[in-house]
Formats: sequence, structure tokens, C-alpha cells
Amino acid sequence: MLRSKLLVLFSSCLAFGLVLPPAPVLGATNQIERGEMAGYLLVPNEKVPKTYNAGFSLYVAAWPLLKEYPGTRFQTGLFGTWMHAQYDGPDPKNLYSDIEGGLGWWRDTRFATETPKFIMGGVALNFVAWANGPGAGQGRDWNRPAGKYGAAQLSPWVLWPPDGLNLKQGTCGQLFGYGYLPLPLTKAKTTTAGKDVPTGDNCWTLFLNTGNFKGPVAFFTPYFFSRASVDDPKLAGLFLDTRPSEPNRALQMETQYVPSIQATDDKGETYARIAHTSFPRGPEGDSTLVHRITSYNRKALWDSVKAWFEGGPEASGSINAQEAVVHSFTGSGGATWRIYTGTDAKEERPPVAWKSFATPAAPQPDTFAYKWSSPLVVKDDSKDGPLVTLPEYYHQVKGAKDKPEWVPVRAEDVPAETGLAKATFKRPNERSEPYVTPDDVNSCWKKPGPVAGPFQAHVGDGTVVTYYWYRFADQPALLNADLTDQEREAIQARVEKLHRSWEKDRDYLPPPTVGTLADLDPALIVTPPPGLEVGYVPIATRQAAKE
Repeated sequence: MLRSKLLVLFSSCLAFGLVLPPAPVLGATNQIERGEMAGYLLVPNEKVPKTYNAGFSLYVAAWPLLKEYPGTRFQTGLFGTWMHAQYDGPDPKNLYSDIEGGLGWWRDTRFATETPKFIMGGVALNFVAWANGPGAGQGRDWNRPAGKYGAAQLSPWVLWPPDGLNLKQGTCGQLFGYGYLPLPLTKAKTTTAGKDVPTGDNCWTLFLNTGNFKGPVAFFTPYFFSRASVDDPKLAGLFLDTRPSEPNRALQMETQYVPSIQATDDKGETYARIAHTSFPRGPEGDSTLVHRITSYNRKALWDSVKAWFEGGPEASGSINAQEAVVHSFTGSGGATWRIYTGTDAKEERPPVAWKSFATPAAPQPDTFAYKWSSPLVVKDDSKDGPLVTLPEYYHQVKGAKDKPEWVPVRAEDVPAETGLAKATFKRPNERSEPYVTPDDVNSCWKKPGPVAGPFQAHVGDGTVVTYYWYRFADQPALLNADLTDQEREAIQARVEKLHRSWEKDRDYLPPPTVGTLADLDPALIVTPPPGLEVGYVPIATRQAAKE
């Protein structure tokens, strides 16, 4: 019976990329248990006046958190934030809706590599739908779109794969600049989907600042947020389509799963090992992770663009830094990372003694970093760039107030009978099904349909993205945005102004003052076909692994 159980455990571990040492001798008490490390790294920053309620931007480091991608159970974001609606009084109860995307890896990522991807992460009421980018959202059942039409393509130069926006493979410590500001692309409406509930005119638009692309890429359609009020009119006016943004946001790194294993030695002491986990390393040995988190008011961009659309002077699109405020970092920070098996809901989940090797710091008021203070944090000169690798082994001991915690130890201090040293974390052999959009001739993907294509982009994650060029107003997202033909033509005219004027190689977001910028995957920087330079956008219809 014991051997049978061990075979089941071995098969389960292989599915998650863990290879265990040979099975122990029958009767032995040492058995490796598969587990995880999860929690948050918390980054306090100073509050700013509530009048800076028209979006935000920030620069975050992008790097390969794990040495080897551990499979589809892996879910963690790099540092990011949550932008909620701002209210005049107390926040409404039982109403969760925000924009919370960023860099990372997710359980529905089909074509992951060690290099992170970016998703937009718009959340409709209480997660009934979410939108990760043009053509990307909750699930893949197009009969239940659930947010897959929630984001519209704006840029004619960036192709958005449904699996997430790729960074250049091997990105290691460079800064990825992004933010959301509202653009007045649509007009506010008093009715939504035929009901007497309003939809606002906030088109929350993703702006990027990278080494090879700068400017707006895509936006959430206001209907993505207001749709919930059609079913429940008392919610009208409570979402981001109407409301300004709350400028004082949480800034954290959310880790839901990093593989770990643990075992008990012959003395009853418990040890754990985590997968090879690293942070970027700067010239001084520390890790610069977040820079210039900034909040804006409406004068920063909205007012000039609105005046332009209404017949005034052309707006350059450069965001006015004089109408912005940069949040200061306090130099403090917390961590809630814990290691546990997750096999028992009542299981104690001891914290990692994070402060024993990591110290939060603010080398400048607008920059957050970690300084590494333990010899168990080692320099790791990977092929992609300099890293520091966190302690790999931990011993469960009694800490403050006699509570258990995991303290880092050297590999040679872990008893051999635990078997932890012989286990390896490997990428599992998983097959990913293609992303495919509807092919029905009567669908919104075909009527009125594209004007050019198909084209293909060969992306660094090993996939081929098939895409077509659509007239901006005829893309599927806008055909599902509760817009009349007249309203779509109005937004078409505004976007044509943007395409003629706003280039991809000049600053829109205020630039960083430290570090270097990360690049998007070069395969995703596209050029419109002749005659389609203004008013047309690339839309992905399929993504599959290269054959």
C-alpha cells in the first residue's frame, strides 16, 4: 500500500514539474510533500490629494522570477497595483470592480515562458467578467464572452496576442512603464442596452513606455463596466465608466503559487525547499523594483484631448507632468510569503522569515528597492542578466511568540534523509490548445469583417499569431460595446485624428529617471499595410504553438 501511494505522489509531482528522488525504503517515515509558497510583498507609499483622480502610471521591473517555468499551476504577478473607482462617501458594499492587470504569469496562460507577459486585467462587477486585452478575457467560450469584448484595440502599431502582451524574451531587470488615463473617445449616454441606466464616457486607456513602443495601445469600453447596471439599475453610476479613479492605491506583488516541497528528518524537524526564485540585481547588488508611481488630474491629458475633439487645437498626447503628483516611498515594506502544503484547511501556514535576508529601501523618494543582507542570497549571473537568487532551503523553527516560521538555512544543513536535495523542479510536459476566435460567417468577426489579411507574427514564446486588419470601428469589441452605427462613426473620426498625430516613438508618459526600459517582443511591433495607416487596427484571430 505504501509503495502504491508513493507512485501516486510521484505521478502527481511530475504533473507539476517536480522530480523526486527514488522512493524511500519501506517503513521509512521521511516522505516529501509537495507544497507552495504564496503571499504578498507590500510596498507602502505616501498618499496624495484626492483631486489626482484621472489615472496613474508607474515603472516596474520585469524579470524571470523562476529559473524554470513550473507549469500551469504557477500564478504570480510582479509588482503592480489595483485601481478602483473613487466615491464621494463610503465605498459601496459588495461591489468589486477595478483595473488590476500587470506583469506576471497566470493559470490560464497557455504559452508561458520564464519571461513575464502583460495583461490589462479589467474586472467587472464581482468578477462576473474580466478583460485582459483585445479578444482576451474570462474563459475561451465565445458563446459566453465574459469580458473578451471588454477591451478595444487602439494602436495601429502593436499586435495584442490573446495569451497576453509579450515582452522581449530574456528581459531581466529592465523597467516596464505603463499606466491608465481616461480618453474622451465616446460620449456619455443616458441609456444602456435599451434600459434607462447611464454609461459614462471614461475610456480608460492603457499607455505604455517601453524601449521600442510608446503611447496608447488599447482601452476598456465603458460598456464593459456599466453592463452590470442593466441587470441591477441601482448600480448605475458606480463604476469606472462614470467615476473618477481613487489615487491612493495598494502597491504589492501578489504571489499565489511558487512550487515548494517539504519533509521531516529523523528527529521530527521539518525542512522545506522552494523552486529557484530570483530578483533582478543592480550595480550595487540591490534590486530596483518600482519607480515613479504617479497619479494625474484631468488637466494632465483629458482636457486638452476633449478640446481637440471638439474643434480646438491639436493635443500632442504628451501627458502634462505639471498636473501630476509622484507618490513617495516610505522605505518600509512588509511580506506575507508563507510555505505550506495546502492539503489540510486547518494546516498551520508559517511565514517565511523575509526580513532575515531582505530589507526594503527607498534609494530615492520615487524608487522602491530591496537590499539583500544574507550570505544565503547569492549572485546569479544568468544568460539574460544579473540576478540574486533567494535562499532555497528553510527550517521550520519557533519564532516570535513561540509561533512557527521558516528561516533560511544552507543546503548542507538540511539532513540528507529528507531527500530534498535530490529533488528537482523541472518544466512539465504540457500541451496547450490554440486560441481560436469564432469562424461563423454571420459572427461579428466576419460581418463587416476585416479589410486585409491574414498575416502572421512569430512570437518569442514559440507561438504563431494570426491577425487581420480591421477598420477601427468595425473591430469585434466595438460591435459589442452598445454603440449605434452613428456612435461608432463618431469614435472612428476621433481615432483617425489620433492615428494621424500620435506617433509611437516619442514620450507620452513622463519618462523614468533611473534604469533602462524593457522592450516589447519585436514580432508584436507591426506596420499597417499601405492605405491602412489611419483608422485601422490589427486584431488577432488565432494563436497556436509553432508546428
